[in-house]
Amino acid sequence: MRIAISATGPSLDAEVDPRFGRCQYFVIVDPDTLEFEALENTSQMAAGGAGIASAQVVANKGVQAVLTGNCGPNAYQTLEAAGIEVITGVSGTIRDAVEGYKSGRFQATSGPSVGAHFGMGGGGTGMGGGMGMGGGMGRGMGRGMGRGMGMGPGMGMGPGMGMGPGMGMGPGILEQELEALKAQSQMIGQQLSEIMRRLDELEKKGK
Repeated sequence: MRIAISATGPSLDAEVDPRFGRCQYFVIVDPDTLEFEALENTSQMAAGGAGIASAQVVANKGVQAVLTGNCGPNAYQTLEAAGIEVITGVSGTIRDAVEGYKSGRFQATSGPSVGAHFGMGGGGTGMGGGMGMGGGMGRGMGRGMGRGMGMGPGMGMGPGMGMGPGMGMGPGILEQELEALKAQSQMIGQQLSEIMRRLDELEKKGK
């Protein structure tokens, strides 16, 4: 049998790359003999579809399992459809990973371990953690409207929004940030129109 491991280099002594779709190399190993071949991952700088392309490359090599740090939803679905076992949370050297696999230390993953676009732009993991509109407008407005306006803490950029490490450094990152900002702008516009409508309603009731 053969297994594929995402790697930072083309040898058994290289470290496991935590990214699957955008890893630097795939090392294809026979766990019993330790015979291996190393493939440079041509999808690592792709603007999109890196996970699917990488999954297809290793599937074409006839591997039975993939060992990696993290695996996104597109890659996971492609590997699963090809009948390949996916194991995430693997670290250390390729040699260590092979030994761990042979000894049964790893369990197959039941789903993707990260969201789409993980690892784009040299380490940024998407849009950071503050896309949402926060936690409500405050009790006065919230009670009147029955659902709160969602304009409280976190409105606007939020922690890390668009500012993650490597943001804007890779192909496709600007487009990703642009789409996120457009979506946020649209959301703010909807919130604002709701506020204006409610203000108008309250003013009419007050007269």
